Amino acid sequence: MSNVVVVGSFNVDHVWRCEVLPAPGATIAGRYSTGPGGKGFNQAVAARRAGADTTFVCALGDDAGGAMARGLAAQDGFTLTAEACSEPTGTGGIYVDARGRNTIVIGPGANAALSIGFVQGQQALLAAAKVVLVQLESPVDTIEAALGLAREAGVITVLNAAPADAPSSISLLKLADVITPNETEFAALLNRHVGERIDPNDVAALDGASLHALCRKLVGSGTVVVTLGAVGVFVSHDEDTLRGDAQPYYRIGAEQVQAIDTTGAGDAFNGALVASIAHSPDAPFARHVRFANQFAGRSTEKEGAAVAMPHFTPDDQPA
Repeated sequence: MSNVVVVGSFNVDHVWRCEVLPAPGATIAGRYSTGPGGKGFNQAVAARRAGADTTFVCALGDDAGGAMARGLAAQDGFTLTAEACSEPTGTGGIYVDARGRNTIVIGPGANAALSIGFVQGQQALLAAAKVVLVQLESPVDTIEAALGLAREAGVITVLNAAPADAPSSISLLKLADVITPNETEFAALLNRHVGERIDPNDVAALDGASLHALCRKLVGSGTVVVTLGAVGVFVSHDEDTLRGDAQPYYRIGAEQVQAIDTTGAGDAFNGALVASIAHSPDAPFARHVRFANQFAGRSTEKEGAAVAMPHFTPDDQPA
């Protein structure tokens, strides 16, 4: 059985690389490429390349995109378990500027058809895992069902609450042992579930105590890992569940890298985080975060999302 199970999305990515991101009404020149993506698939690739035995649960169309997903999973050495769907395989349109920043538009396709029944059919798989990782590019009820099955079996559950505009609920958040929003997603969750309004651009500048207090308002007993891009990561634990750490909240700075494409950095972080947890579940949580930070930084030094994930495992991490 797999140490890590990822439940989520696969997309065929269509990428345009431009000097600047297109403004409304603008037509600009860019360099085009296509390849695999989707948060779920990217995170499954990251987990596998970070050393975890991995299974990816998704929905695929009966088309070239679905065949691509199956072929690439086999090539990377992880198991893909897909619900067959009459919808086309999901797609993503991505613009990346010269500074590595991006904007993304998703066409869900088959991802929107991943069903509760199919996920319930994977109960044994989910129960045998060490960590289950999910995102929100699939139907939220299906994702909640996956977390519920994992929680019932005592498996560590991680929710990457992305994208920011995806629906979510308090019941969903309570099923996650760890949630991993970026600044935009964190601000959206606070607004939706706590009634706190904060500009995403101001999150990184908050002092530790204030940011920790907001995290506690959001989830109560769970751990929150807010990824802050070039600033690094903020971690907030419930004081009764420090996960081997010495303090309830802290920051870890970003790795110093020559970033050329940040498209898959968040997915790299999440896949590496769960791979590290599965590898050494009793290690301090900060060690898992540092490894995920290193892995994500390396992923930005190549173009692309899934294809940019490095081959770098917890055993390669400096002590």
